[in-house]
Amino acid sequence: MPQHPTSPAPFGPLDFQLVLLRRMADHNPGLVEDARRELGVSVAEMREANRRWQAMVRSPRGRGAVSRYRSALGAPEAKVRRQIGDLTCEALLWPVPLWPDLRFEVLLAPGGAQVVNEWLIRAPGSPGPGLGTVEDLTPWSATVDEVGRAFPPATLLEGAAPTRWRLAFEAPDAQGGRRAYVGDFTWGLLQEVAAGA
Repeated sequence: MPQHPTSPAPFGPLDFQLVLLRRMADHNPGLVEDARRELGVSVAEMREANRRWQAMVRSPRGRGAVSRYRSALGAPEAKVRRQIGDLTCEALLWPVPLWPDLRFEVLLAPGGAQVVNEWLIRAPGSPGPGLGTVEDLTPWSATVDEVGRAFPPATLLEGAAPTRWRLAFEAPDAQGGRRAYVGDFTWGLLQEVAAGA
């Protein structure tokens, strides 16, 4: 009797973590490789998770962004009101097992129909990293918001691709000098810091 191909397993939290990692591999392949091994998945499985996510994002019959995240990650762990200028927005937060002190945040415009932002933030109540000098800014150590608050004034810049941001800021170094730097972030998490102009 002929075998029918089985449907792929539902896209879940593990797959979503692989999507986050796939985007980070350009900056930190070693960290991504370690995380992939920690999750117990192959390179092919990571590629397949990313392919499936991109197909969901680009599908003309696809769900909206919020529905897509709910489908992949389940019900949010928390809903938080955020004031952005004059606007009161709602933030949906999900845990990310690879980074227990972080949450994946989807920020909704007033009314909840449109996604304004989607990235990793520090979990409410979790102590952030101690950021005193640029040497403290190691890959995956801090979020965009944390670096911006630690080294004001900071300017958020557009990144080279979706889910990427850059942050221009000044920070002291270990020798006591102060210089301009630019941090690269993927999904809101620091990937690398380089000297600015």
